[in-house]
Amino acid sequence: MEKVTRKGIAFNRKQLEEFDSFIKRKGFKNRSDAIRKLITDALVEEKKLNPESRMTATLTMVYNHHNHDVQHNLTHIQHHHHGLIRSSLHVHMDNDNCLEVLILEGTVKDIRSLSDEMAAEKGVKHAKLILTDIC
Repeated sequence: MEKVTRKGIAFNRKQLEEFDSFIKRKGFKNRSDAIRKLITDALVEEKKLNPESRMTATLTMVYNHHNHDVQHNLTHIQHHHHGLIRSSLHVHMDNDNCLEVLILEGTVKDIRSLSDEMAAEKGVKHAKLILTDIC
């Protein structure tokens, strides 16, 4: 287990009341866990701003598979970016729509480029990129 360093933090009364309410709503066990989580989230957000940072991501897309060549075109794009793709999942949601989830790893710049290219493909109804990291 990693060594823990203890530091103090000052709150005014209103902040502390609001923070304790936040902790309760979110289900944290204590203030330290909540503060660590908030700091981790902030560090991940900061890392996303650097195009050369290496991160992990998910790209979730919904598309109409009846749209001319959409599935073929998405597969073609993926083959040109095979070095970024760690895994993929394809689900037939109904008679018309497919859900595809890609797990990606690479630089923020490359991940965003692939995401933008796939989201812009005709027939893709919705695409959502979520970048994350191990902090």
